Amino acid sequence: MRKVSPWIIEHADLLPPRCSVLDLACGQGRHTRFLLERGHAVTALDCDLGAMVDLVLHPRVTLVEADLETGAPFVLDGQHFGAVVVTNYLFRPLLPVVPMFLAPGGVLLYETFMVGQEGYGRPSNPDFLLKPEELLQLCVGVLRVRHYQESEEGACFQRICAIREG
Repeated sequence: MRKVSPWIIEHADLLPPRCSVLDLACGQGRHTRFLLERGHAVTALDCDLGAMVDLVLHPRVTLVEADLETGAPFVLDGQHFGAVVVTNYLFRPLLPVVPMFLAPGGVLLYETFMVGQEGYGRPSNPDFLLKPEELLQLCVGVLRVRHYQESEEGACFQRICAIREG
């Protein structure tokens, strides 16, 4: 399993203590496990949760297997979380919805690839690469941006840490 993202580690202390967290497109659960270790309750959502079977009986985990890209009604409509974590995932139709899952005071930690990544390898499809300042534009006027970063150190990433006021 890959390591926990340094961006998530760096900003984890901003999450409300023992809050509920949505790990959106959680993959193999590296961030789910990290957040559980920190005392959070985690809803881990992905289209394939096969790598998460060891967490099925964990009392603070809700596993939701759902394909986010089918156009079906979103399985978590109306739910709010103290934090939403998204890494290495981009499905543009879902972007405007992500901040709506934050409870007042909730923290968004989002990190994924951006344009320029095609020069380093995968992903190279522009559908999976953020445009310049795309995450920033998503949050401005909706969330209070605490930290924003675009980097090209071995890969091209955009990262944001933003908080829902209230």
